[in-house]
Amino acid sequence: MKINELIKYISFSKVIGSVEKTVAGIEFDSRLIKTGFLFVAQQGVVSDGHKFIPRAIENGATVIVCGQLPEEISSNVTYIKVDDSNEVLGKLASAFYNFPSQKLKVVGVTGTNGKTSVATLLYKMFLQLGYNTGLISTISYRIKEKEETASHTTPNALKIQQLLAEMVIAGCQYCFMEVSSHAVHQKRISGIEFAGGIFTNITHDHLDYHKTFAEYIKAKKGFFDGLSKEAFAITNIDDKNGLVMVQNSQAEKVTFSTSTTASFRCKVIESHFDGMLLNLDGREIWTRFVGKFNASNLLAVYATAIRLGQNKDEVLTIISNLHPVQGRFETVRSPDGKLAIIDYAHTPDALKNVLRAISEIRTRNEQVITVVGAGGDRDKTKRPEMANEAVLASDKVILTSDNPRTENPAQIIMEMETGVSAKFKNKVVSIENRREAIKTAALIAQPGDIILIAGKGHENYQDINGVKYHFDDKEEIENCFGINN
Repeated sequence: MKINELIKYISFSKVIGSVEKTVAGIEFDSRLIKTGFLFVAQQGVVSDGHKFIPRAIENGATVIVCGQLPEEISSNVTYIKVDDSNEVLGKLASAFYNFPSQKLKVVGVTGTNGKTSVATLLYKMFLQLGYNTGLISTISYRIKEKEETASHTTPNALKIQQLLAEMVIAGCQYCFMEVSSHAVHQKRISGIEFAGGIFTNITHDHLDYHKTFAEYIKAKKGFFDGLSKEAFAITNIDDKNGLVMVQNSQAEKVTFSTSTTASFRCKVIESHFDGMLLNLDGREIWTRFVGKFNASNLLAVYATAIRLGQNKDEVLTIISNLHPVQGRFETVRSPDGKLAIIDYAHTPDALKNVLRAISEIRTRNEQVITVVGAGGDRDKTKRPEMANEAVLASDKVILTSDNPRTENPAQIIMEMETGVSAKFKNKVVSIENRREAIKTAALIAQPGDIILIAGKGHENYQDINGVKYHFDDKEEIENCFGINN
């Protein structure tokens, strides 16, 4: 595509050089530039792409899009000055890949917890309904049945447009994608025309990045503010910020709730460790999911499918046959009757929800043993809260390591311990090595006891000082139970 065609879709303040050149590709990483490429110099969180303009030109870039023009101007390079190169990248990529989001229905899912479950279950449902469907999630990117391991909850703007373009080529009609607060704030979703958005909930998380809860809410709300009047905004009004999220959105507003009057309603009738009976939109169905938070997720999935014009009976039938997403309340039973639950819960509210679901089902004749840590280089204010939630709803708690990254894991655990009040100290033990922590939980558990291993879920690694070592909570507990031996 020629430069003069591409720049029709962006705002710019100055152009130096020819706009008749043909752009062979777009990149924001100077190391990946090839001859004839357009380089977008982004102001990143860690580094400034403007520093790499000379390297991009050395590697063959013939067009530079930037917020600040470099001091040295090359005569054979075209420079385009813009106000916000982060926002421009998505728009340029969308135009370069021939506006893929206009050719399929893209639905974004945002919230602190539940994004992966809702997006993945919608993907699975629409495949079963007979549609070619794509998925962009924390766990993987999928185009029909083809799967690629994900690197971020929401990838960069260029990668998103590439994935959407591949989906269009593959004949996809729908794409369901997670939309993180980082992605909204960093303009990674720029250039996407969403058919709709879903809000699951918002609780304490990512304050290492957003600094305040108000800024975190503002980032999430920005997604709904950007929806068009042709789109829909489906929101959870059980969350006190559910209506705040959509208050300035032009989109059609649809509400869902497990406790009050809403466009779509759901109630938990019975709960067991192998599933629950729901009254969903006036119909009783059995599901393989556990916990009120999962009832809310399923309701979001149902409301979205109905809003997208699907048949109620078909949707309910599929919901009754869906399985939980990997690492989300995933259960493993030992031969002698111990139950382990692996869950991705890594925020205070998510941990509280999982423990509440266990509490609603347990008989009180057994122990709940919780293994939990907190990630390094992330929101430190969560650490004491995580430990507090664990001790309030568990008989024994083992505080351990969870992706310490560049921090000292012992220090993270000490910060978690500050959330344990004196009366609960006797039920807490700290074991820095996560493998040993899981082994200890398995050793002290008696037949019938419940072990919750929280924080990592589907992840199959431990991130320690920049190195990802293989580690899988499910594999570890299965080894302890003698299942893999």
